[in-house]
Amino acid sequence: MRWLRPSVPREVRDRLRLERGERVLAHTGSREGVLVATDHALHLPDGHRVPWQDIDRARWDAESEAFTFTEEGTGERVFTVPDPGRLAETVHERVTATIVVSHRGELPGEGAGFRLVARRPPGGAEIDWRVHLDDGLDPGDPRVQEAVQHELAAVRERTGV
Repeated sequence: MRWLRPSVPREVRDRLRLERGERVLAHTGSREGVLVATDHALHLPDGHRVPWQDIDRARWDAESEAFTFTEEGTGERVFTVPDPGRLAETVHERVTATIVVSHRGELPGEGAGFRLVARRPPGGAEIDWRVHLDDGLDPGDPRVQEAVQHELAAVRERTGV
C-alpha cells in the first residue's frame, strides 16, 4: 500500500528555495499565503526562510485562527490560519528538536531570572547559547551579566555542552 501526502501546490513549490536534500513535511494555507514546514526550516509566503533553531516560540490559537511565532532577532510574526493541518505539530516538534539544553537561572534576591538555551540546527553540530531575560531586567546591568556568566559556566560544566 502506498500512502499519499497532499502535495504542495506547484506555484508554491517553485518559489521555495530548498537546500539540497531538504524535504517538505507539512504545509497549510493562511490568509497571507502558504506556509511550508520542511525538515530544515519554516518557509513563509513572502519567500523568507526561517531555520528551526531561529524560532524562539510558536503557537496556534484555534479561537483567533492565529499562528504566531517569534524569530530570533526580528520579532513576532502572525499569520491567519483557519486550519493548520499538521503544520502546528510539525513546527512544535522541529523547534523542540533544536533545543539541546534549557536551564532556568535566578538573580539572587531579585525574584527574577533568565533562561539559558543551547540550540543546534537540524543535523548540525555547532551549539549556539541564547539568554532570555525576564521582563524588566537590563542586559547591561553588571549584576545580570555576572549571574548569567556564572550560571552559564555551571551549566556547561554539568552538561558538557
